[in-house]
Parts: sequence; C-alpha cells; structure tokens
Amino acid sequence: MPMTRIRPPALRKGDTVGIVAPASNIKRDLLEAGCDALRRLGYKPVYQESALEQDLYFAGSVERRARELEDMFLQGDVRAIICARGGYGTNYLLSAVDVKKIAAHPKIFVGYSDVTTLLTWFSDTTGLITFHGPMVTKDFALADGVDLQSWEAALQGKSSWTVGDDSGIHALREGSAEGTLYGGCLSMLAASLGTPYEIRVQDAILFIEDVAAKPFQIDRMLMQLKLAGKFDQVRGIVFGEMIDCVQHKEQGYTLEEIILRVLGDLNVPIAYGVRSGHVSRGNVTLPIGVRARLQLDSNAASLEILEPATRE
Repeated sequence: MPMTRIRPPALRKGDTVGIVAPASNIKRDLLEAGCDALRRLGYKPVYQESALEQDLYFAGSVERRARELEDMFLQGDVRAIICARGGYGTNYLLSAVDVKKIAAHPKIFVGYSDVTTLLTWFSDTTGLITFHGPMVTKDFALADGVDLQSWEAALQGKSSWTVGDDSGIHALREGSAEGTLYGGCLSMLAASLGTPYEIRVQDAILFIEDVAAKPFQIDRMLMQLKLAGKFDQVRGIVFGEMIDCVQHKEQGYTLEEIILRVLGDLNVPIAYGVRSGHVSRGNVTLPIGVRARLQLDSNAASLEILEPATRE
C-alpha cells in the first residue's frame, strides 16, 4: 500500500529558518556567511550556539545533535530546517531521534551528502517530503552556490516545474518514466543496506550523486545496490554532477561508461549531470517523495516535478 505523503507548510519571505548541525563540526565564519545570504533572501535564520561544539569530527555529542534536531521541529516559529553541512555522523541519530516528533510537526528539511540518511529515513518512516538541496556553510555561504529557481519552486509549493537543460541533465539511456523522486548520496544509499533503515526504492525515479569517489568505487557501490535488488523496481535513474569522480586525468574511460556497464541492462531511462548535492555551482533543490517524470532522448532531457512539495 502506497505511503501517505506529508507535505510540510511552504516557506515564505520573512519566515524563520532553523539551522542544525547533525553531522560534522562547522566553522563560525562559514555559518555566518550562509546566514547573511539567507537574510538577503528575506528569511530569518536562527541557530543554537551549541551547534558550534566539536566532539572529534562531529558537531558535538550524539545527544546534542539529536536534541537540536528535535527542538527545531518542535519550535512553532521555525518554518524550515536547513542543515549547516554534512560530513559524517547522521547515522548516529537514527536511534537517538524520536521520529514520531518529526511526523507530528512536519517542516521543510533540507540537506545532502551525509544528510541523505535523514532525508530517506524521514521519508520512508513518516511519509514527510524532504529536500535534497543546498546547505548553509557549503552553498549559501558561496556567491553562486544556490539555484534559486528550484529552491523557490520546491519550497513555495509550485504545482509543477521542470529541472531542465540548465541543471546539467543529459541522457545516458533514452526513454521516459514516471515515479516517486527519491535518493541522495550514493555512499549513504549503499551504507543503508542490511540495516533497519535500508532504503525503499520501489517505483522510484532514483537520484544518485557523490563526490571524489573513484570510478571503481562508484562501480562497486552500484553493483552492491544491484546485487541487493535495489534497481529491480526502479522506474528511472538520475545521476548528479559527480564532481571529481575520476581515477586520474589520463584515464582512458569515462564515468558514464562505467555507469552504463553496470546499469545498461536495466530497461529504464538513465540521466546524468543534474547539479544537486555536491556541485560546482548553483545547487538544485530536489523534493524527495513527490511524483516526477523523467523524459530523455538525444535532443532533450528533463526531469519534471508533477506535484507540489509543500502546502499552504
């Protein structure tokens, strides 16, 4: 039985956005630069001073990070929650956060990289539509770090919109498909296998991206997902920009060739290059849990979002 999807309230100019650090530790100067950018866009960013704590390579203890995340969902004036950065550590929160509180107080939740773990967990267990998109110290802190068109379309509840040519998308395997947009960082998707938090990809337009992983490592993770049956019920696949995913500059093959070697026997359309997550510029916001249509041919490629991701 299909899960009932929860659309969080839309984000408007003047709204308060909460900043959380659920994974690796963050730097104050980058945090403030990102907050300044959010203010220029008309939002009111807030964060807890404890977000700047450091415990080894984490942004403080598991308890601190879990309580911070829950508190932001519970605060009535906070309309959206944006992660400061990824890194590593959200897997520690899976057994520490009360997901019932998340479901009872649905809000926009945005992040990528290691935050994929929370995006997919919230989506799978509560039905909450989450957002694979820009983070405060990684994208908002940069002059050209955020694709504002997709940010506003996704978070303001536009009924339908298209991730088109300007996103970097192009076809690896032609075709068309419709399904539920889902996914995130490949390393995190593969790491979920064999755990109680294993990704649920049935009927999905599966988005996959990563950074600085060598082609053979991408191959290995894709094969792991394939052998686990995770591509059996996928309707289509969309890869990200895949920044710095090379063995060396003189390698005699492309990552696109590696992908087609592993996945080319699947009878689904495959796209490449969507600039969401680890990107060179203009991070595209993708809503996780909405219906989407992937259309690919030699002349054009597009990913169309078919329903609003937020509500009034």
